[in-house]
Amino acid sequence: MTDLKVDDLNVLSEETLITPNQLKVAVPASEHALATVSNARLAMKRILRREDPRLFLIVGPCSIHDIDAAMEYAEKLKKLSAEVSDTLLLVMRVYFEKPRTTVGWKGFINDPHLNDSFNIAEGLQLGRKLLVDLAEMGIPTSTEALDPISPQYLQDMISWSAIGARTTESQTHREMASGLSSAIGFKNGTDGNLTVAINSLMSVSEPHRFLGINHEGEVSLIHTRGNKHAHIVLRGGGGKTNFDADSVSTCEQQLLKANLPANIMIDCSHENSSKNHERQALVMDDAANQIVQGNRSIVGFMVESNLAAGNQKIPANKADLQYGVSITDACVDWATTEDMVRNLRERVKDVLPNRPSLTIDDLMEHSA
Repeated sequence: MTDLKVDDLNVLSEETLITPNQLKVAVPASEHALATVSNARLAMKRILRREDPRLFLIVGPCSIHDIDAAMEYAEKLKKLSAEVSDTLLLVMRVYFEKPRTTVGWKGFINDPHLNDSFNIAEGLQLGRKLLVDLAEMGIPTSTEALDPISPQYLQDMISWSAIGARTTESQTHREMASGLSSAIGFKNGTDGNLTVAINSLMSVSEPHRFLGINHEGEVSLIHTRGNKHAHIVLRGGGGKTNFDADSVSTCEQQLLKANLPANIMIDCSHENSSKNHERQALVMDDAANQIVQGNRSIVGFMVESNLAAGNQKIPANKADLQYGVSITDACVDWATTEDMVRNLRERVKDVLPNRPSLTIDDLMEHSA
């Protein structure tokens, strides 16, 4: 037997985790919680099919790092949601995984104690408990589907998912998204390119076969039916915005020419706000004005919002963390969130009920 080692040369250790089924037994969801998820999923799919005239808003912290602050935010969101539910469907951002351009905090699942201890087992348990608690409150949730393993642990509690700009072109994420049970938004590329997202929409709607894990944690061949409720999310890129009427029109044309529904979500943050959280309200106001003036493709918005405005770096002493302030992207505060949501409802509430979807025939007529 040879002493030559060729395996795991850069692996320091391995830790066996709880299986998805074991976690679901440890942190179970009631029928009421499951109904919250199912009803919100159905409502968003109906919006995308134009069977429900409302818009849906993905609104909440850029990332979750404090369970108490998340629950306080959810209580406020629940009241606001009931107030605007005739026109807007509010879904709380509960982002547990953060893609990093280089290095940095990778999110609550990976590092729940914010100290590079990477207690993923605890992160999964705490994350699932938060999702179940929010669903019990009647709050539907959304997240970014980043790690290809974690959906088996958490996705049963998620009503909408995003594929981020860094992973839109990834075959692994297209395959994974083809099997997710919720509607899913693909962001345009970090350079502003629409083609990669449109290619993703065509790919994700088709069946796929790929390696993954089952609910028992066993490596399995996964065969999906394809996700028919994927749509594009415009978030700007390459130093430019793409929420304006001309950019939205260009996106409509590319979607329809690819034989895809003209369903567009506007991300009010990231490069659409020039990475200035205070500009998110201006982005939403511009897109609302497009709807009032006859736009038929904008179906939703994404807003980065928290209890308090701005962001902060993770301090060496965690006791110095400011409560309700993001530790990733800067967010608008709750008062601004309320104003944005109420103003949007007031602007579009009389327009949406009579707004038809955009078709390829409309495009042909417009260009004639």
